[in-house]
Amino acid sequence: MSSVFGTLFRVSTFGESHCAAVGAVVDGAPAGLRLCESDIQPQLDRRRPGQSALSTPREEEDLVTILSGVEGGVTLGTPIGLMVHNRDQRPGDYQEMSQVPRPSHADYTYQMKYGVRASSGGGRSSARETIARVAAGAIAEKFLSERHGVEIVAWVDSVGALEAGAIDLERITRQQVDQHPVRCGNPTVSQAMADLITQVKSRDDSVGGTVSCVCRNLPAGLGEPAFDKLEALLAHAMLSIPASKGFEIGSGFSGSRMLGSAHNDPFVDKGGRLGTATNYSGGVQGGISNGEPVYFRVAFKPPATVALPQKT
Repeated sequence: MSSVFGTLFRVSTFGESHCAAVGAVVDGAPAGLRLCESDIQPQLDRRRPGQSALSTPREEEDLVTILSGVEGGVTLGTPIGLMVHNRDQRPGDYQEMSQVPRPSHADYTYQMKYGVRASSGGGRSSARETIARVAAGAIAEKFLSERHGVEIVAWVDSVGALEAGAIDLERITRQQVDQHPVRCGNPTVSQAMADLITQVKSRDDSVGGTVSCVCRNLPAGLGEPAFDKLEALLAHAMLSIPASKGFEIGSGFSGSRMLGSAHNDPFVDKGGRLGTATNYSGGVQGGISNGEPVYFRVAFKPPATVALPQKT
C-alpha cells in the first residue's frame, strides 16, 4: 500500500514534499489515553530540518495540529487526524528538473508507475513524508511507555566509515543521544562524525550511514512464526523509510561469519525470569520476541540530492 501501515494500530500518511501540508490518520489508538499536541511536538522537533549546519537547510517549524479523535485532552478511540503545514514551499526551485529524471531519485519510477509525478521535490518519496510517521510513532510510544514500560532509543551508529563503537544497549538513553547534533550514542565519536559531514558537504557531496535502535522491556511472545515474524515486520517498517537500503537484527550480517557454538545465546536465570547471557539473536527467536532487548540497525544511502553537477 502507498499510505497504510499496521493492523491493530494503523497509520495512513498523506502529503508530498511541497504541497500545502503533510499528515497522518491513526486508527486503533485506545480510548482514554491522555494526548495533546505537546506529547507529539517534541519528537517532531527532534526530526525538524535546519537544526544545525549538518542537516538540510530547509526551514520548517513542523508544528502539529490534532484534527480529530481527541477531546478534552483524551483520545476517543476514533481515528486521530494529525496535520503539519509545509511553510517553506519552494516548488519553483525544481522548475528546471520538472521534465528531467534526477539520478537515484524516484522521478523516473513514479512517472512509469503513475504516468505523472509531483513536479517539485521528491513528492511522496521525500523525507517530508516521515513527519507523519514520527507524529504517529509518538502516540504509539506514549501508549507503550505508559502502559507497558517500553523504552525505545535510536542513535546514529555510523557515518561513512566512522562507527560509534560499542554501545551499552541496557543503559543508553535518548538524552545521551541528543547531546550532540549528530545524535551518536558515543560522545567521543560525535565530533569526528560532524567533521566528516562538514568536509563532505564543503565538497557539495553527501555521505550515508547507519542508525541503530534498541527496544527495551518488550514482553516475550510478540510476533508470529512465519510471514509476520517480528523482525520481518520491523524490516517492513524500516525499509519503507526514504533512502533506507539495508536492515539487520541482532548480530546481523556479522553473525554469518561466526560459528554456531559462539553465536548461540545461552539461557540463564535473570532474577526469576528466563533470559539469555548474550543477545546475538537481537531479542527475537523464531520470529517471536524472547524478552531480551530487541536491537536492529538500518543502513541509509548517501542523499541523492547533491550540489555537484550530475549527468542524466
